[in-house]
Amino acid sequence: MSVHLQGSLFDQTDDLRLGPLDGLRRTRLSAGAWIDLLPGWLNGADALFEKLAAGVPWHAERRQMYEQTVDVPRLLSYYRAGDPLPHPVLEEARDALSAHYAEELGEPFVTAGLCYYRDGRDSVAWHGDRIGRGARQDTMVAILSVGAPRDLALRPRGGGQSIRRPLGHGDLIVMGGSCQRTWEHAIPKSTRATGPRISIQFRPQGVN
Repeated sequence: MSVHLQGSLFDQTDDLRLGPLDGLRRTRLSAGAWIDLLPGWLNGADALFEKLAAGVPWHAERRQMYEQTVDVPRLLSYYRAGDPLPHPVLEEARDALSAHYAEELGEPFVTAGLCYYRDGRDSVAWHGDRIGRGARQDTMVAILSVGAPRDLALRPRGGGQSIRRPLGHGDLIVMGGSCQRTWEHAIPKSTRATGPRISIQFRPQGVN
């Protein structure tokens, strides 16, 4: 599957290469939550978007909501621990993140969930990764974004002022500390003309 991507003027290369992680900048939120952000971590991200859009076995899901079954507004693919990832640079990214956060996290990132947002109508509602250990323990979820930027919104669980970070073209965000328990995140729908985006979410074992 392929949807037209308007490439970044700053990413016109097929040379897929990760930058150093020492440029990560941490923002402390509340209740022990934090986010690390590194714009443009992956050089050649637009080329990776095209490869993933065409080569990943995407599937649509339907979920029960109240009294009806509805389409999930994005395409999905999931790689369990030990599964080969759809491109070698993603394995390199997972290993680099595991090494960088080894002392703080205490375990490696092992799974990868991919979401394909085809246009502004695709989205994900407010949620935290609270199935499994993320419901009761501090953990981390690292998200690498390729394709057109979309806002990642975050807000305190139970309500409060939200913040937004546009992510795309190789940007990295890591949500850590209590973020999955005490904050929620979402990709809101957009009425603006919005190109396609793929996010790759790296998680430790038992975090969903």
